[in-house]
Amino acid sequence: MKIKAHAATLVGNFFFGCSVLAIKQLSPQYMPPLAVNVARIITALILFWGLFFINYKNNKKIEKKDWLRLIACAFTGIILNQILFVKGSSITSPIHASLLGLSTPIAIMLLSFIVYKQPIKKQMGIGVLLGIVGATLLIFLKSPSDKQSSILGDVLIILNATSYAAYLILAKPLLGQYKPITVITWAFTIGAFVIIPMGLQDFLQVDFKEILAVKQNIIALLFICVGATFISYVTIMYGIAKLGSQVVGTYIYTQPIFATTAAIILYKEPLNGTKIIAALCIFLGVYLVSNSKK
Repeated sequence: MKIKAHAATLVGNFFFGCSVLAIKQLSPQYMPPLAVNVARIITALILFWGLFFINYKNNKKIEKKDWLRLIACAFTGIILNQILFVKGSSITSPIHASLLGLSTPIAIMLLSFIVYKQPIKKQMGIGVLLGIVGATLLIFLKSPSDKQSSILGDVLIILNATSYAAYLILAKPLLGQYKPITVITWAFTIGAFVIIPMGLQDFLQVDFKEILAVKQNIIALLFICVGATFISYVTIMYGIAKLGSQVVGTYIYTQPIFATTAAIILYKEPLNGTKIIAALCIFLGVYLVSNSKK
């Protein structure tokens, strides 16, 4: 049973990690970033509500007192998170996006300090500094070969990681009361009321005949909408249920490995000394923060 859970978690992180390349394939050349967000949210609504109704009898009704927190979860985890991620990924390199996405555990620690006054111990402080050093190296020390990356794109990915960290902090009390599928389904539904109106005009102007005429585009669209939006959430939820959040959380380290390998193979993106040093700083920083005692 645990082997299946580990495999499922690995699959989920594969889709999350490589989604930056799929987005790069489609946006901005074939689809504006907001149009990609609309495609994701529509697919998510269909698939998550289908899964929700399959398990309808086991899903607890959301209590009135929890709706405000759920709306906050939708704002940080769906609206901000998805818009910033797709836009950032479309204007920076896959390797930059995957490495800077590891900022989430560091952002969780900083937000926990601000919101809950959780003390920052020495090991955690060193981890934060290493993460900042790594991110700074990636953002400002670009080689001539880093044509795909931009400072704005890198910053948007860091903000995306921060918004997701806020979502995880806000969602924690809800996940103690309700099933993950209940929280995620309603969060996507609330998020749809903002994302669809924002991106509907861009979505309607997309030439889907042009997209479907290219095999790589079809694969990328399915990868983003089904793989990185539905399968990844379901497999990681299964992993958390069987292995626990701490074990599943360590799999975040696999995402840059998947993305970097794919970027080198598909995009011939160079892995220079700056990226290697930055990656080591970020990996070590996340490790120190994630393994610090509460």
